[in-house]
Amino acid sequence: MNNYQELTKKQLSFFRSGKTKDVAFRIEMLKKLRELVVRHEDGILKAVKADLNKPEFEAKRAEVGLVLSEIDFAVENLAEWAAPKEVETPSTHAGAKSYIYQDPYGLALVIAPWNYPFQLAVSPVVGAIAAGNCVVLKPSELTPHTSSLLAKMFNENFPEEYLTVVEGEVETSTALLKENFDYIFFTGSTMVGKIVAEAAAKHLTPVTLELGGKSPTIVHEDANIEEAAKRIARGKFANAGQTCVAPDYILVQRNVKDELLANLKQVVTNTYGEDVSQNLDFPHVVSEKHFDRLNSFLTNGDIVFGGKTDRSRLFIEPTVLDNISWEDNVMQDEIFGPILPVIVYDEISEVIEAIVKRPKPLALYLFSEDEAVQDHILNSVSFGGGSINDTINHMTSHYLPFGGVGDSGMGAYHGKASFDTFSHAKSILKRSNK
Repeated sequence: MNNYQELTKKQLSFFRSGKTKDVAFRIEMLKKLRELVVRHEDGILKAVKADLNKPEFEAKRAEVGLVLSEIDFAVENLAEWAAPKEVETPSTHAGAKSYIYQDPYGLALVIAPWNYPFQLAVSPVVGAIAAGNCVVLKPSELTPHTSSLLAKMFNENFPEEYLTVVEGEVETSTALLKENFDYIFFTGSTMVGKIVAEAAAKHLTPVTLELGGKSPTIVHEDANIEEAAKRIARGKFANAGQTCVAPDYILVQRNVKDELLANLKQVVTNTYGEDVSQNLDFPHVVSEKHFDRLNSFLTNGDIVFGGKTDRSRLFIEPTVLDNISWEDNVMQDEIFGPILPVIVYDEISEVIEAIVKRPKPLALYLFSEDEAVQDHILNSVSFGGGSINDTINHMTSHYLPFGGVGDSGMGAYHGKASFDTFSHAKSILKRSNK
């Protein structure tokens, strides 16, 4: 296990030089990062293909495209975000003026996950650079091709004392967490999130934890079932279900269940072919350990369609399970794979009661045209964020902070929220002696 004191000492020295506080420098670094992403696009697509069998069209949009749009949005708005803001001053402080200064924290540690190994590594880094921090990025060891490419891109083009990638196994993350960073940004499981929070607490380091959970999808009887099936299937089976905001399970009103299941089957056939096992573009599960965990769920309930597996290539077919109970193993933890359990309900009150007694999910999706039903769900259930009559797209908006609550995480990012996350709002009262 390495000792990273020397690295953090170098970064602290560079940060104290004041160079990263210069907005022109930050914009220059963001533009440089953008140019690197564009130049290495083919390599990025090949790396995520090698690591996850992610098809090119999916990787272009979800790995490269989202990062480029984050950079462009930050460059366009950074001068305004970083400028001191004058705010109201109470009448009791006559003759004074009040300002909020956005201060970078200093040294930021970003620990990235494997499911979107490029996008979820680089997007937080964009926010950290924009806010004026130095950054250490630790990519996931489970996606070695992407990790290696990130190290090459960053370490050959940025000075180590400003921005560096550190590769390694779990021991590397453990060693990095012992250092005294000023901010930690972690994306991953709730279990590991608790370990990160515990390590951060020893230095009283603020953290953002982007975690997960079982994100419910509610299909009410008045929903457009054909459209709901398309949007649920797209959100669930992209990246073989290995998306933190993927619909984890469906709660469907009893009288429209059969129609929904028939439509889901048709959408999967239309999207991936009659026999998905022959579709060489369907992403695979990240590791044998994850494959075995997912495979064990296929004995729960009844398979409506899907269920084919091939351990030799870590393939699991898009699968829908019916006749599932809350006690089944598939309903105990986040699935994080192409398996979609279905539970029926009669009244919306049952849905709310079932969701609120479980850990708060990262996302919630509701398919209903009834505004009273929409308001009832939104006002009754705590969750990170979500969509009505759609899935997963809320996380692609620069104007919607993305993050969890409770077991699904703390803090948020994307767009200005990324800048705010990596900045300390320093309140200043200026008084005159006149």
